[in-house]
Amino acid sequence: MNTTDTLSMPLTAVAPGRWTTLAEPEWSNPGGGLWGGYAIGLCIRVLEAEPVAVGEALSLTLTYAAGLPAGLLDIRTRRLRQGGSSGVWEVEILPAGSDQVGVHSMVTLARRPQTPDFAFAKMPDAPDPESIPEPQPWGDGQHYGASAFDRRTLEGFPPQPGGDSRSLAWVRSRRGPLDKALLGMITDNSAPRVMYALGPTVMTTTLSLTAYLHATVEEIAAVGDDFILVECEGRVGGGGASDERSSYWRRDGKLLATSEQLAWYRQVARTAPE
Repeated sequence: MNTTDTLSMPLTAVAPGRWTTLAEPEWSNPGGGLWGGYAIGLCIRVLEAEPVAVGEALSLTLTYAAGLPAGLLDIRTRRLRQGGSSGVWEVEILPAGSDQVGVHSMVTLARRPQTPDFAFAKMPDAPDPESIPEPQPWGDGQHYGASAFDRRTLEGFPPQPGGDSRSLAWVRSRRGPLDKALLGMITDNSAPRVMYALGPTVMTTTLSLTAYLHATVEEIAAVGDDFILVECEGRVGGGGASDERSSYWRRDGKLLATSEQLAWYRQVARTAPE
C-alpha cells in the first residue's frame, strides 16, 4: 500500500482504482455528516494521485446521494474515457466497508493548450481584504470549512431574510497556497441561498454541485496565500429545491472558477447555529 499526504487528506492506494482516507471531525458540519466542500477537494486530490490520470481537473459535478460520516472512507476511481486532450473519470466516496455511495462525482481532466485568452465577465468592485477585520466565527468555528479558510465578508453575511441573496466575500486558504483542490472546496464555502429567503433555521442540504475550474494550475498557483473574491447569489426556490451560482476572482480580476449548485430545503423549525 502507498500513502500520500495531501493537506489533511491522506490517501492510501489499496488496489487499482481503490483508495482509503481518514476524514477528520474538523470537516464535519454542525448537524452531522461531512462538509460538502471536503468531498470536492477529495475528488480532485485522489485524481491528482491517480497514476494513470492525465491532465488537470477542468470541471466536476458531484451528486450528494447520502451523508458521509467523519472517519475512514473508501474511494473508487474509474476512467470512463481518455481522448487526446481530455478524459472523463468517475469518483465515488463511501463509508469504509460499505456499499452505500455517499458522493458520486464525474470529473473532466484536460491537458490545457496555449490559446488566446478572452473575458466578458468583470470582477465586482471591492475594498482590499486587509481593510476588513477578521470576523468572529459564525456557528461552530471549526465547521463549514472554517478551519481551512479565512473568510472576510463585504456584504450579505450572516444571511437574513430579505429581497436580495447576493453576498461578496474575500476568502483565502489557511492550509497553504491555493491549488485546484482548495479552490474546488471554496465553491461550497458560502451560506445556502435559501437562508436569504427563509432565515438561518431552515433545513437544507446540497443535492448536486458543478464547479468549472477555468484557471490552469499555474494561474491558480499565482494566487499563493492571497485572498480571492467570491461573488454568490441565488435566483429561485420552490418545491423543496433552490439554486445558487457563484464566481471566484483573483485579486487582479482573473476569473478562476464558477459554480452552480442545487440544494434541497425544508422549512422546519430548529435552533440556529450559535
